[in-house]
Amino acid sequence: MEAVLRPITVVGGSLVVALVVVRLIDRTLLRIDTRHPETPLWGLLRRCRIPLRLMLAAALLLGSFGQTGIPVVVHHAVGIGQGLTLVLIAATAWLLVRAAAAIVESSYARYAAGARDAARVRRVRTQVTLIQRVVTAVLIVVAAASMLLTFPQMRAVGTSMLASAGLLGIVAGIAAQSTLGNLFAGLQIAFGDMVRIGDTVVVDGQWGTVEEITLTFLSVRTWDERRITMPVSYFTSKPFENWSRGGAQMTGAVFFHLDHSAPVEKMRQRLHELLQECPEWDGRSWSLVVTDTTPSTIVVRALVTARDADAVWTVRCQIREGMIEWLRTEHAYALPRITTAPAPCAEETRRAMPPGPAAGPDGAGAH
Repeated sequence: MEAVLRPITVVGGSLVVALVVVRLIDRTLLRIDTRHPETPLWGLLRRCRIPLRLMLAAALLLGSFGQTGIPVVVHHAVGIGQGLTLVLIAATAWLLVRAAAAIVESSYARYAAGARDAARVRRVRTQVTLIQRVVTAVLIVVAAASMLLTFPQMRAVGTSMLASAGLLGIVAGIAAQSTLGNLFAGLQIAFGDMVRIGDTVVVDGQWGTVEEITLTFLSVRTWDERRITMPVSYFTSKPFENWSRGGAQMTGAVFFHLDHSAPVEKMRQRLHELLQECPEWDGRSWSLVVTDTTPSTIVVRALVTARDADAVWTVRCQIREGMIEWLRTEHAYALPRITTAPAPCAEETRRAMPPGPAAGPDGAGAH
């Protein structure tokens, strides 16, 4: 009877203790989250229930499985202990990753709620996202290394490889040159404030918004919902346009090719009226001037301002449509025209030709 009750007591007791402890911690976090709704930290920490439960169960079983007295367990104690150790290491790394993500997300949420500068919020978001990825990668690498070191054979292999570590480092550095370059480029982007999540950029002639930044690549969502994925090293080695850098406000231009008789002063008045009716115009500035002339047309440029790239695009389209419609209905003569003349008839062409020498009897000209 004791041979049956002891394993059940040891294993069942370990699992029950783990469940009870995790349940108490979860209820405590729930109460704290209810009392402090201003921060999402305690609610985010509740995501750690599963890895915490697994870690406690593995730790308790690792310390008590030898007391079960089962012959099979005693005979394979080394293998079972090593397996529980691997589970404990993996669960601990999982718990640390979840806890770090909760702390980072809650810190960013509190900062974003109190910040007024949208550009600075995007900068902090980019930095904390990359920091979270770096911490996750470091924890995974450390956990994997710790799990490998639990095998005696891996310790011997590691010791024998120390002598050739220099050569292996050179080979690995050459093989991973592009990967390491992207890694350091990602860190440079995060802390150099070159580009941030949510910035409006123009890359290779494509206009879009930065949607995701990782340690190796950057994703840009274009205006037509396409995704352009590029290595982060591109943004540290080649020029690109960042329309959100230094503020989101923008100035847009609309060009009109018109006849020389176009009423420029009336166009200025009409432009101001159209801007007054456009809610996307921020009221900072506007102008209309003649910037160029050709033998048949003049080039009229209208400048307008808006709060961001999307708004300035809308303002440009509305001004272009409204001004062309006004010119077509009120001043049609100002639209560009191609001047043509009717082709001369054959009689007019013959009369316009210069007279030739007189012809002789034999058809030859007189000499």
